[in-house]
Amino acid sequence: MAALAQVATREVMDIRQASEYLGISGDTLYRYASEGFIPAFKLGNRWRFKKSLLDAWMDEKSGVKAAAPVTVMPKQKKPAGRAR
Repeated sequence: MAALAQVATREVMDIRQASEYLGISGDTLYRYASEGFIPAFKLGNRWRFKKSLLDAWMDEKSGVKAAAPVTVMPKQKKPAGRAR
């Protein structure tokens, strides 16, 4: 069931969808958006929330550091042996 809920989550959500995603009431989310506490934007006169921005905001607030990109070095070739 949780997998179905994750699939149904859209990238841009309205107040109801975002409050469900975050597990808080719509009134609280509306107040957070109005105060600029949570990343949101208005489309017309309605609040919208981008899932990726909410995820980054939650990571920042919870102290989770983004994983540093891993640099993969190419393998060094062994020197060629002498021809006999």
